[in-house]
Amino acid sequence: MASTPTLFLYFLLFTTCFTFLFSPATAALCNSDDKRALLAIKKAFNNPYLLASWVPSSGCCDWAGVRCYESTGRVYELYISQDNNLTGTIPSAIASLPYLRYLMFHHLPGITGPIPSAIGKLPQLDQLTISFTSISGPVPSFLASLQSLTQLDLSFNSLSGSIPASLSLIPNLTFIDISRNHLTGQLPPALFQKASQQPAYLRLSHNNLSGEIPTSYSHINFVQVDLARNKFTGDATLLFGRDKPLQKLDLSRNLFQFDLSNVVFPESALYVVDLNHNMIFGSIPQQIKKVDNLQFFNVSYNRLCGPIPTSDRLARFDSYNYLHNKCLCGTPLAPCN
Repeated sequence: MASTPTLFLYFLLFTTCFTFLFSPATAALCNSDDKRALLAIKKAFNNPYLLASWVPSSGCCDWAGVRCYESTGRVYELYISQDNNLTGTIPSAIASLPYLRYLMFHHLPGITGPIPSAIGKLPQLDQLTISFTSISGPVPSFLASLQSLTQLDLSFNSLSGSIPASLSLIPNLTFIDISRNHLTGQLPPALFQKASQQPAYLRLSHNNLSGEIPTSYSHINFVQVDLARNKFTGDATLLFGRDKPLQKLDLSRNLFQFDLSNVVFPESALYVVDLNHNMIFGSIPQQIKKVDNLQFFNVSYNRLCGPIPTSDRLARFDSYNYLHNKCLCGTPLAPCN
């Protein structure tokens, strides 16, 4: 039978091995250059309490909002969010995190200034989110240098100017959300063209954008399109089509003017159609009854005429969804004459 000292040595050896095998390896591997960059970012934001765990004596891979590759200790993810007291501008030190793939500054109203050119120096960046902040200035054209970017979210800020045509040079950019800013100008015709066969998301609501939807957009596999509350004009029928993967379409509160009569709605995935407050004319196609998953349908404040198609699905929508048209009739409005 083993003696007590021997059992203790076995226990000590076991716990040492267990700690080595199962403790976060990234804590020891925290890259010193990345650590310096993160501490510089913290200082630029006036050392907020949100980043209290960012101290030189601990490994940066254990800090709040930071994730590293286990094999190298290089930072690939940085999320800073939900702090009304954090202030400053996005620091240039962000460019010293060359392995960054995911970057988020979210719900930080104290962040001001423009989007810095340093962000354009992150060659591996896949997803960029700067939302619910007070950043201003243009959507910079240097974002086109982010050739690995797939998702761009700049919503709920104070950005102005036009959508740079250079965004179309990013080969796999398929998600763009720049809603609730102060954008003007027209849609770049080449947007999404390099990834036209992939599912695409375009959210630009609550801006001052104008002009027509480019005809080139008819070849894009849009899953969601939200252009609400802008000044778009012309024909939007190119967004429709029986076999398109479209799930949500919001064109409300614009100046669109087209005949709805011959529109063919996507039947398999579509669940939201909001066309209210435009100048759309014609009638509601009977084919709308074949849209299996329709959960919201609003065509109020247009110039539509004729009977509203009758089906169990459409019966769920009340008169509010059809009001203020030229001569729509039938349930839930007045009976057709």
